[in-house]
Amino acid sequence: MPKETIRDSRLERLCADQGMRMTGQRRIIAQVLSEADDHPDVEEVHRRAAARDSRISLSTVYRTVRLFEEKGILERHDFGDRRARYEEAGHGHHDHLINVKTGEVIEFRNEQIERLQESVARELGFRLIGHRLELFGTPVKNGKG
Repeated sequence: MPKETIRDSRLERLCADQGMRMTGQRRIIAQVLSEADDHPDVEEVHRRAAARDSRISLSTVYRTVRLFEEKGILERHDFGDRRARYEEAGHGHHDHLINVKTGEVIEFRNEQIERLQESVARELGFRLIGHRLELFGTPVKNGKG
């Protein structure tokens, strides 16, 4: 399946649904973020966007990412490295395991954890409406920690 073009990137469609004006630079930033299979910070988004259009400034990326976040198009994460990192909002619930040595972020979903969180909320008299789970670890060599 071919990658989405700028015109039909998911983020651009979300921006249009929000009634946002899409400049050429915003389109490129939206495309970069739509194509990301990692959780880039603003500096990395800028590096990727500037490779396509050298006129895109870091401040433009900061403003655009902030706007996308305010509109609920992007989710902001802090994985303990003091850098805000971003991913497209609404691409399905998942949790994160962060390798604290390399910064690698692994997305996962575990039904046992999901059921346990629901159970804990019920036991405490709550209906769970959302959650965010971030695990931090270091790789285990040869199965021994």
